[in-house]
Amino acid sequence: MTEVHPDYIVVEGPIGVGKTTLARQLAEAYGSDLMLEMPVENPFLDRFYQDRKNAALPTQLYFLFQRVKQIESLRQVDMFRPVRVADFLMQKDRLFAEVNLSEQELSLYNELYRRISVETPVPDLVIYLQAPVEVLLKRIEERGISYEQSIDEDYLNRISKAYIDFFYHYNASPLLIVNTMDFNLSDNSTNLELLLDHISRVRNGRSYFNPRDL
Repeated sequence: MTEVHPDYIVVEGPIGVGKTTLARQLAEAYGSDLMLEMPVENPFLDRFYQDRKNAALPTQLYFLFQRVKQIESLRQVDMFRPVRVADFLMQKDRLFAEVNLSEQELSLYNELYRRISVETPVPDLVIYLQAPVEVLLKRIEERGISYEQSIDEDYLNRISKAYIDFFYHYNASPLLIVNTMDFNLSDNSTNLELLLDHISRVRNGRSYFNPRDL
């Protein structure tokens, strides 16, 4: 395996696309620190998936405070450690807020975001994982997390579109877009080796990795 890799990697994508799986695999491959979202710690999340309208604000605010705390801890670690991998981008928090909150709630959220949001380190590489909504739904069903089973196609469509719009305009760091429709990292080590090799050759700008083209 090549030793060339970015120092700070963020894996992003919609629910069910496999970002946490890939983040864990990258951290293991590079022998790096790993920073993960912790949705199971959010006491409002189960209620949110049952009643999004009434539980959206506390759910979103909990995630905001959680992510700010994690980013603050990231800024305090030794910046000369070889690699850091995370499965979330701080700016993504607002993506979900804009999808889920009412106009009044979003106004309150934006005010809090401006007041408490910390300066976030810029990733050396962002890996954006994509998959069709029907594939996301199948993966969500297969992984069997109870509170996710009420996620419907309409909600996933809205989240997926929000991600597409967000990364269409994203230019803060090099961006690698990966089509995971036929690229399930959870059960194929060859796929991971191919991706690691591709990551080692990403330098700047926007690039794409589509296993169907290999």
